Amino acid sequence: MITLEQEFNASGKSLWRALTETELMKKWYFDISDFKAEVGFKFQFEGGEKGKRYSHICEVLEVIPFKKLSYSWAYKGHQGSSLVTFELNDLGESAKLKLTHEGLETFTHPDLSQDNFRNGWDFLLKESLKEFLDHGKALRYW
Repeated sequence: MITLEQEFNASGKSLWRALTETELMKKWYFDISDFKAEVGFKFQFEGGEKGKRYSHICEVLEVIPFKKLSYSWAYKGHQGSSLVTFELNDLGESAKLKLTHEGLETFTHPDLSQDNFRNGWDFLLKESLKEFLDHGKALRYW
């Protein structure tokens, strides 16, 4: 299991929007064609490095607006399923995000190691999302 926390110089509302609005997600996260913060909504996206792309298959499992978002996370053609949870805490002038990614041990492919997930989430939260919320642009490596 991976747990990361990051504080942002943005409101809780801005952070929630970055996590749930398709056009904003594309700027810091992945190129997701459609997303709805609604329980049961299924979405897919491609991710990974050049030459090693993986089709992610996800379903929204829990939504508490401006507080919590959880979805399943699996890969087409690969064994395993996990759970990603974002928990938000609005601090007024800033907001804190706690990410938990559980079930990583169910993935058997060597590219889907816990270290690779930790590196990916570190980059996404501490660099890409932070840059996007702080300065309106994101850093991308895919």
